[in-house]
Amino acid sequence: MNIDLKQTKWSENVVIVDADYVDRVAFNLSVNFERMLMRRVPKADLARWIDCIALDGGVREGDHETHVIMVHNEDTKSMENFIPASFSEEMNGKAFRDNLGEFAITAVEVPQMADKDSLMLEILRIAMSQPEVKRIMAVPNAEDSDIYARMRRALASGGDEKTVTLFAMQPMPGGQFRQEILGYSLMNALGIKGEELG
Repeated sequence: MNIDLKQTKWSENVVIVDADYVDRVAFNLSVNFERMLMRRVPKADLARWIDCIALDGGVREGDHETHVIMVHNEDTKSMENFIPASFSEEMNGKAFRDNLGEFAITAVEVPQMADKDSLMLEILRIAMSQPEVKRIMAVPNAEDSDIYARMRRALASGGDEKTVTLFAMQPMPGGQFRQEILGYSLMNALGIKGEELG
């Protein structure tokens, strides 16, 4: 699979996201928490969620550059549970800046006859091979496929010069990377506060 990300300018931090999966998890959390909290849960704030992923991945306050790659199915034009939502109009080629630096977003559509997991794995391998990339955060769909295990194998020979964090909804078998629970960042982006759950 040949994608033009090989020609791209890479940043010190890279976030690789299965956008369809994250959107589905946000929906499931919204439904469950609306019942539990007996209030409406707003759509997730995309920039806030990306900030939380970056913080969980080790990015700290400062003038950093982070490249966010949102991988989505060909028939998915927007996220239903996030704001902003449209891949082509509101995400691809856009950027935002805050206390963690600048976040540039690229939306990557899975080509017809291609496999999203293989594409995510190729993006991870390309990012691993870039000398300027210091930190990688990946959010694969660990629930419905073997992508987590495939990423774990790919990272086994990656060396120690990059900090890699994989996100999943529950603890997964470890490897040469850090793990974080995806639900915490999504709860924050959905405006669900810890004290509401106590």
